[in-house]
Amino acid sequence: MKKVWLIILALILAVGVGAFYFRFYFVFGEGVKSGELNYVVKKGVFFKTYEGKLIQSGIRSKSAGSVQSYEFDFSIENAELAERLMLEGGKVVELRYKEYFGALPWRGFTKYIVDSIITHDVPALPEASVLDDSSSVIKEQVQLSI
Repeated sequence: MKKVWLIILALILAVGVGAFYFRFYFVFGEGVKSGELNYVVKKGVFFKTYEGKLIQSGIRSKSAGSVQSYEFDFSIENAELAERLMLEGGKVVELRYKEYFGALPWRGFTKYIVDSIITHDVPALPEASVLDDSSSVIKEQVQLSI
């Protein structure tokens, strides 16, 4: 009977370790987000982590009658990367990130972990490039204003 309890305990322990790994260390998704870097800060009570916010273009509405910008909250594990991003505040950047199912206190407050900067200060497309050849009057106005 003692052997059966040890097998059951080992199975429960193995399932618990597997569930913990899946929840906190399995990479659920990877991607790139771009926008204006709002801030990067180092904060925390017991674990000092780097946290940041990226403001993306576009607007959304959480409820009727309200307008809000798209915001991407993220954490950064790498201190060197965080220091580089602190110097890029207010600039347009593209950030590569990994998404986990859960956040760990020593990794950051969010489940999104930024691991690299792809580009910064992405130039905007000129307005005249979206016009077709049939709108010569508008093209002349754009050229005159430049």
